Amino acid sequence: QVQLVESGGGLVQAGGSLRLSCRVSGSIFTINAMNWYRQAPGKQRELVAGMPSGGSTSYADSVKGRFTISSDNAKNTVYLQMNNLKPEDTAVYHCNVLAEWGTADYWGQGTQVTVAS
Repeated sequence: QVQLVESGGGLVQAGGSLRLSCRVSGSIFTINAMNWYRQAPGKQRELVAGMPSGGSTSYADSVKGRFTISSDNAKNTVYLQMNNLKPEDTAVYHCNVLAEWGTADYWGQGTQVTVAS
């Protein structure tokens, strides 16, 4: 059974930084992409950062230059480094893995990020 477990969320002042981690466990044959999404209260889920296997990373315009997605394959972990945080970054952040050539779509339970002004 595949599990994604996020950590690293919390309360931070505007201008501060957080690093989210998502550890992937279980049997996955082929990972095609690893992504971070977020959802704020009353808003639709938003793709924040994406990292396709063998491709270039991509970011939502609202986080470009502030957020960085990366991975450590040896630790089966994907990270989201978030710098210069703003109150509008407040949301539940979810890790997502697309695998098996689009036939598998895995999600973590989410971690809350709250940025105080």
